Amino acid sequence: MLLSLVLIVPFLLLAAAAIVMTGGETPSFTRTKAAAYPVGLAFLGSIGALTLVTSQGSITVRFYDPASVASFIIPIGFYVDRLSAVMMTLITGVSTIIYWYSTGYMYQDHHARRYLALICLTDFVLICMVSSGNLMMLFLFWQLLSYLLYLLAHNHVHAATLAGAFKTFTLLRVADTAFLAGIVLAYQLYGTLEFQELFARAAATPMTLSILPGMDVSATTAVTFFLFIGAMGKSAQFPLHLWLPGSLFAPTPVHALLHAGIINAGGFLINRLAPLFGMSSTTLHIAFVIGTLTAVLGATMMLAQNDIKKTLGFSTIGQMGYMIMECGLGAFSLAVFHLIAHGLFKATVFLNCGNVIHKARQEPHFPHTDHEDNGAGFSRLTWSTGFVMTLFIPLLILLVTHGVLQIPLLESQGTVIILFFIWITSSQAILTLTRLRTVASWKVSASMLLTLLFIVFVYLFAVESFTSFLYPNPEEVASYFKAADLPDWLFDLIVGIAALLTIFGWTYLYMRAHGRTVWMPAWIDGLRIRLYTVFLNRIYADELYQLIGSAVTHVVHRIDKLERGWSR
Repeated sequence: MLLSLVLIVPFLLLAAAAIVMTGGETPSFTRTKAAAYPVGLAFLGSIGALTLVTSQGSITVRFYDPASVASFIIPIGFYVDRLSAVMMTLITGVSTIIYWYSTGYMYQDHHARRYLALICLTDFVLICMVSSGNLMMLFLFWQLLSYLLYLLAHNHVHAATLAGAFKTFTLLRVADTAFLAGIVLAYQLYGTLEFQELFARAAATPMTLSILPGMDVSATTAVTFFLFIGAMGKSAQFPLHLWLPGSLFAPTPVHALLHAGIINAGGFLINRLAPLFGMSSTTLHIAFVIGTLTAVLGATMMLAQNDIKKTLGFSTIGQMGYMIMECGLGAFSLAVFHLIAHGLFKATVFLNCGNVIHKARQEPHFPHTDHEDNGAGFSRLTWSTGFVMTLFIPLLILLVTHGVLQIPLLESQGTVIILFFIWITSSQAILTLTRLRTVASWKVSASMLLTLLFIVFVYLFAVESFTSFLYPNPEEVASYFKAADLPDWLFDLIVGIAALLTIFGWTYLYMRAHGRTVWMPAWIDGLRIRLYTVFLNRIYADELYQLIGSAVTHVVHRIDKLERGWSR
């Protein structure tokens, strides 16, 4: 039964694409509606696969001989475990809604059939990618996904759309080249690309590679570093994030699929290879730094944008940085939990985004802005509640870090990491609630407390239940946290800086809400304006890449001319 579901789910999506594209033009709308049923059945099949994998264990299907090198030309096989089944359910569930929405959204478009067929084909590629039986098959479908992103731009006669699609294709080629280098190196060192066998050989035979005289790195660090660059590309991590804002000219449902499924590929890749990444503390620390930098830059650039789709796009970049940061801290299951929650939320937001844009075009005064309540200040009760709640958790974190409190969740480091993410998420939610100025202060304070309790419950569920679901072996989970362990002084510094920034933010909000001026040195005001301009222009990364591209092209032309001169 499980084997049948594993094979049926992707072929149902292929059948949906075939239904859309076959036949004449006249009854095409009926066929597009009919193709929604195989997509829905694929979702039901994924749920069935998740249920059976949970009760019966993982399944491996191979249509090749792993011992033969020649078989890796087309290494078609499937490996479905709990991680794959969860991703299959997420992809097909979101895709069912997106497809139904697209049939009405694109019905007047002359190329709607091609667009809908590409949506189904992309779903097929995603399902095959997350259920790949080996690293080479995963890479092949990873490549197909990169090509489909170019085609999904849809309106290639529009100059900006074509430029964005080309930028997407180009930047992903850079990341995919590193991904391929990691695969070649892994096969060179360990002689296999089968997931479980690769993990076993890497653990059994530790090796070091000499990069430069006197500079050695472990083999797992070298392999995972290249693989991580591949994940950086698909998940739009700095500095390979530029393709995502450039792709925003595509139809809105494409972005719902992109931000709910495709961009999660980096987080999935790291989780699929978690045992390998868990052997390299260096790569995990690099992932933590890259993820943190991406989260900060993405969120900051989001605040400076004046376009709804750009705002949502940079929000996704920030959230993907958040997810990679969680992977860098060894909280792999938390990263999967995060990408599921973010995928469902962002797909809904993007599907509604088109309606908001349409309404804004129809009504000049939309969105309505009410300036009457701008002078209303926060009550002391609201401010005090938010202030105390956002500072209580960092105090708890520091006590746990230094062993004053013993909370038996996982290991001490794992507990600290989870508490840290509880704090960040609850602080964001509580700061949002301060905008409720027309509501009674005691209701806002109660909402803050309930929000904090809800977030704590959700994160504890993610730690206990979801972690034990994805990674049933507690020793394996503890080893990931240990590999990603940060020095105590560094973690104290991170928590301290974040706490100071939170205190400053609350103080600033409180004083501005009460009509008090906040004294700032003149150079800070000037710097703030300059920084706003920089982040509004996306830190001029596009211009910098263009200059680098022009310089490289110039050098290549010079070399080409020299070679022609020498050949004469």
